[in-house]
Amino acid sequence: MREIVGREATIAAMPMSGDPGPLAGLVVADCSTVLAGPLCTMILADLGADVVKVEPPEGDGTRAWGPPWVGAGRLAPGDEGVAAYYLAINRNKRSIRLDLRSDDGRAILARLLGHADVLVENFRVGAFAKMGFDDDALARLNNRLIHLAISGYGPAGQDAGRPGYDFVLQAEAGLMSITGFPDEESGHPTKVGVAIGDVVTGLHGAISVLAALAARERRPTEPGGQRIDVSILESTLAVLVNQAQNAFATGSAPGRRGNAHPNIVPYETFATADGEIAVAVGSERQWSRFCAAIGSPELVVDARFVTNALRVANRVALRAILADRLRGETSAAWLGRLAAADVPSGPINDVLSALAMPQARARDMDVTVEHPVLGPIRQVGVPFKLSATPASIRSAPPLLGEHADEILAELGFDAATIADLRAREVV
Repeated sequence: MREIVGREATIAAMPMSGDPGPLAGLVVADCSTVLAGPLCTMILADLGADVVKVEPPEGDGTRAWGPPWVGAGRLAPGDEGVAAYYLAINRNKRSIRLDLRSDDGRAILARLLGHADVLVENFRVGAFAKMGFDDDALARLNNRLIHLAISGYGPAGQDAGRPGYDFVLQAEAGLMSITGFPDEESGHPTKVGVAIGDVVTGLHGAISVLAALAARERRPTEPGGQRIDVSILESTLAVLVNQAQNAFATGSAPGRRGNAHPNIVPYETFATADGEIAVAVGSERQWSRFCAAIGSPELVVDARFVTNALRVANRVALRAILADRLRGETSAAWLGRLAAADVPSGPINDVLSALAMPQARARDMDVTVEHPVLGPIRQVGVPFKLSATPASIRSAPPLLGEHADEILAELGFDAATIADLRAREVV
């Protein structure tokens, strides 16, 4: 890669409004697309990091993942607008469009990485190294760089080169086999309603980046940089938690139980006179209160149900009794009684109803941010609240290449060079 002429500079963190957050001053070069990587970097951005989203010439693929779209005709006459999918995972970031197939594009990225604290990328295994950014090259550019590499299957093993898609990995990693109802009731192995493998991979990525940054702080006299590998396969296998341990303990693979819990009974949904409710009886004290609340105190002393272990063993008989009892009154009536008895229970909300819950509103989980073109857009709020250094939503998801000029200027490129790069469509 050749060096582009430009003055020496240090990239600045995004201007902040309000409290800057615990990661203020950290620069994250985000070379990831779609979900796992962008979700990871959005978490870091919500915590105050300056995330520079490095997009390919056509932009992050999720910009085209619609419908639904937001703001048709706002970007240009007749356009479809911005994909809701893209808006979900890219707030608090700055965007630069870079053609990494060109020498100049790679040279710009190299300069950015020289100033960054964190790199997040999800190229196919080996592809980033072929561009000239292998581990040794990154260490020469910046020996304090935390490099998070996200892949489908990890960088080693027979499947390392395969592309990773959440849907396929939910099937391969066993998650689909325990999701859905048994065949005799209503169906087949089912994916989770969101791309949970990608989501958890993004969370694991953010956790591991924060751990690496903490380790770097503890070693101020050492370079402190390191590589982190997180894969969708490993993250989805980790999601199995108790189901995996159950399988290790019994030697048998668990099956699908619908909404029933494998280890606790009753802990599932029940039909009522006008709908369904979720009931979670998680202790023996709750069991006795539950029986009293539904007007069936005799179940507490029934020899088949006196402990959770017995209730699990006799779940079919118990479920039949409870299902018949709960069908007799409305959801509201049962939820009122169970709440009064301090038994965990709740309605089955759709997504809009869930976001409109008074408790969700009280916790700022339905927020509005001003987009430079679309105007006010709603976003799911920040789910973690830090008392002294709070996270925040400071800017809307960026337009493609919206911040290219300011990022290039911070990296030391003068106006003439920036104009030339634009003319040649490097940026």
